[in-house]
Amino acid sequence: MNALVKTALGICICGLALPGVSQSTANSKGETVNNISHLSNLQVFEFRRYTVKAGERDHFARYFEAWFPEAMQQLGALAVGEFFERKNTNMFTWVRGFHDMDGRAIANSGLYYGPLWKEHKQTMNNLMEDSDNVLLLRPLYPERGILVLPSVDPVSDPSSGKGVVVAQIFPVKSNQLETFAKLAEGTFAKYRETGAREAGLLVTMEAPNNFPQLPVRTDGPFLVWLGILRDDRALETKLKPEVESSRTQLQQSGLLRGEPELIVLDPAPRSRLRWLQ
Repeated sequence: MNALVKTALGICICGLALPGVSQSTANSKGETVNNISHLSNLQVFEFRRYTVKAGERDHFARYFEAWFPEAMQQLGALAVGEFFERKNTNMFTWVRGFHDMDGRAIANSGLYYGPLWKEHKQTMNNLMEDSDNVLLLRPLYPERGILVLPSVDPVSDPSSGKGVVVAQIFPVKSNQLETFAKLAEGTFAKYRETGAREAGLLVTMEAPNNFPQLPVRTDGPFLVWLGILRDDRALETKLKPEVESSRTQLQQSGLLRGEPELIVLDPAPRSRLRWLQ
């Protein structure tokens, strides 16, 4: 662990507060949620797609959601959402957010060198086949980071995991992210017109990986659009047709390196990112 991380981690553990943020946090209806406003202004995200051993995904999710979300939050990070990929039945996908890159190094150091991970890492690692499919992302614009929703209430909301989350990943040519994003903005507006709630617009970061113990992909750049839908009907009859109708235009722009990937994600029971009424 380098000296910066050791020093910063020591400061964090000693109890100094993280820098305050002025931006309020909204629920999926756009309403301010005052008691989680301190969790807003996350500007660095890890989009993590784990391959779990066959038949073990539900077990992995239960372990993960039992042990790790609050531990991350205490260290200044946030498990924004946890999901089951529909197309890939062995994929457990989750998103972790940080206020900045220094905060990423501090939080990851605190977690992976701390007592919780030391106790449970063998259980978790024995259930995984691969954990290196990770995109390190930032909001394309500061105000379009991933939506932070309230945590699931285990007493009043036991039937959590509502709705459908989608992630569309665009492999963009080098130095063309801004140009492609402007072209695609009309497409994203049409997505929102279908009733999909935009939950984030992100691009891969060019910054060096400051916690190399956790590899991240270097085959970018990518642009990632996230959305939340009410149910399967909204997905199949509204959003997917719009995705298909826009595909040709976006691919013929000459700004992409390959075909976009549409990932359909079912929220895990404790996922913050979900459909809220």
